[in-house]
Amino acid sequence: MRLSRYFLPVLKETPADAQIASHRLMLRAGMIKQASAGIYSWLPLGYKVLRNIERIVHEEQERAGHIAMLMPTLQSADLWRESGRYDDYGEEMLRIADRQGRDMLYGPTNEELITDIFRSHVNSYKDLPLTLYHIQWKFRDEIRPRFGVMRGREFYMKDGYNFDLTREDALHAYNRHLVSYLRTFERMGLQAIPMRAESGPIGGDDTHEFLVLADTGESEVFYDSEITDLRFGERDIDYDSHEQCQAVMEEFTSRYARTDDTHEEAVFHERVPEDRRRHGRGIEVGQIFYFGTKYSEPMGATVQTRDGETVPVHMGSHGIGVSRLAGAIIEASHDDAGIIWPEGVTPFHVGIVNLKQGDSQTDGACAALHDAVEALGLAPLYDDRDERAGAKFATMDLIGLPWRITVGPRGLKNGVVELTCRRTGKVEEMTPEQAVERVSHIYAPHHHLRPMTEPMAKRSFHTWL
Repeated sequence: MRLSRYFLPVLKETPADAQIASHRLMLRAGMIKQASAGIYSWLPLGYKVLRNIERIVHEEQERAGHIAMLMPTLQSADLWRESGRYDDYGEEMLRIADRQGRDMLYGPTNEELITDIFRSHVNSYKDLPLTLYHIQWKFRDEIRPRFGVMRGREFYMKDGYNFDLTREDALHAYNRHLVSYLRTFERMGLQAIPMRAESGPIGGDDTHEFLVLADTGESEVFYDSEITDLRFGERDIDYDSHEQCQAVMEEFTSRYARTDDTHEEAVFHERVPEDRRRHGRGIEVGQIFYFGTKYSEPMGATVQTRDGETVPVHMGSHGIGVSRLAGAIIEASHDDAGIIWPEGVTPFHVGIVNLKQGDSQTDGACAALHDAVEALGLAPLYDDRDERAGAKFATMDLIGLPWRITVGPRGLKNGVVELTCRRTGKVEEMTPEQAVERVSHIYAPHHHLRPMTEPMAKRSFHTWL
């Protein structure tokens, strides 16, 4: 993509009402624009990040054996009356009536709707276990929406729901989700710590929140510092194995880590040595629940067992804040100059800066670099604007692309360009072919790249050197 043809409305000044880094930088980088309080339009750059986050969530859900679907944003109030939650949920629920006077609501979550789908189509133990999920817009009428997409009223969310015959099977689904979430967040460059939490209006006794440590987090957290040394990495887990999933659950939840809702000071001091006690704040990016038959019993979601007995299914729900993750990643990865995107979610994989726009040699070399990177199946952003070099560098730093290739007449005379790492600031001189090859190696773990043959590389660059 050439920047001269892209819609990137960056702001030079920081909006006065933006209180935290992610909100300031998302507005300044042209990722979002407020439509009304707590509701945002996702502009092209932000939309690309949102889709990359969504793609990773889908890939890890499917890896765990979960099945994607899509439910509507509007739901019938009658389903919520069946479960008993319609009057309990509070003023955060947006209640509306259609022209026939039927009570409706803009869904804040989907336990009732998915239970209705299940009871309409499943009635035998032979169809279990089953986990269905979707990624959809939700609405909660926050009394004080703030912090941009971190605490908005409209938000994009993955919510999944497991249906199992027994409590043991449902707890395996709980563990399976924990494993898949650890993989999901690490692929986004985040360390999200599972912490014992309160279930709130969802219900149930077993629940963990996944929190990213950050000073701007809305949750107060208490934890053993040892947990910050844990990484899931590239383990090969059999999601059907109760033993393997349980082992990961124990590894990541055996150390003390709780939100303020469940924190017990005496237990904290008893279980954690003083030099490992930590107290801070965290951003919630996901939560998993096991709530048994809370919804299946009142709504009649039952199956027939092998012995012919009819029993309510055991259920759990599992959420990831897809739109919130965009803000959480920025909170965890930025500096004074702007955003620093991890390779897994970056909107463009590499920026190309032309230091002398209009010069036939630099123009040609930049165009060849752009085409070579695209040929790999990656997305370059070529700043071909007639702007001074400082302005181009500032834009690239602000929008946070992890890698930048800088092309100038002086370097081309020596047959080299500069490859810069946004995170470290390290600059290396190399040939254009080497720069493209380096970029291909960087992104190989994140993408299925097309091979770049040596003859193609030589045809692309030899004219300009």
